[in-house]
Amino acid sequence: MSDEKQEKSLMAQRFRGFLPVVVDVETGGFNARTDALLEIAMVTLRMDDDGYLHPHETLSANIHPFDGANLEQEALDFTGIDPFDPERDAEFEIDVLTEMFQTIRREIKQYGCNRAVLVGHNAHFDHGFLRAAVDRNDIKRDPFHPFSSFDTASIAAISLGQTVLAKSCKTAGIEFDNNSAHSAEYDTYKTAELFCYIVNRYKDLGGWPLANSADMEQD
Repeated sequence: MSDEKQEKSLMAQRFRGFLPVVVDVETGGFNARTDALLEIAMVTLRMDDDGYLHPHETLSANIHPFDGANLEQEALDFTGIDPFDPERDAEFEIDVLTEMFQTIRREIKQYGCNRAVLVGHNAHFDHGFLRAAVDRNDIKRDPFHPFSSFDTASIAAISLGQTVLAKSCKTAGIEFDNNSAHSAEYDTYKTAELFCYIVNRYKDLGGWPLANSADMEQD
């Protein structure tokens, strides 16, 4: 049993066999079942030999509203997205998710993890829209845990005293351009930087690895 534990990657050890993947969506409203998914981005993470976490690959796409999708004008005004702009080069949900999920499954295999876990700023929102799209398209091989997620808004509140993404990043010394915000690709990468900062800072402060981790493994 101990030999098997030693063979686990640092990533698998750190997150109990989960592979954290940062996700952000831009939508046509707040109802995951009825409102359009318009943009999605995912950032994979890598852990170096010293156990420090870093953003790796960014996957992003603009998405056609699904048939019958609701579009709230207030939401479109907020994000500045024109869902029917031909220059968006939008793709269909099933094509985007199928391709992104293939990449995530490769990362899971590389790190010897069991499955991915969504990391998001107010993760419940992003997770809800992702799950709705998976169900809507009857996608069978969803690599993400169906209900667990890591919420950087909660983590930042504890570690930085902030809950807003822009303020959390600035408190952490991460550059944040408000003019670029509310793009799924930009917000996802900034969330990834924030998550890595907090995880690495906790490590630097002596919080990881746990001092009694060997005793815990024996239990």
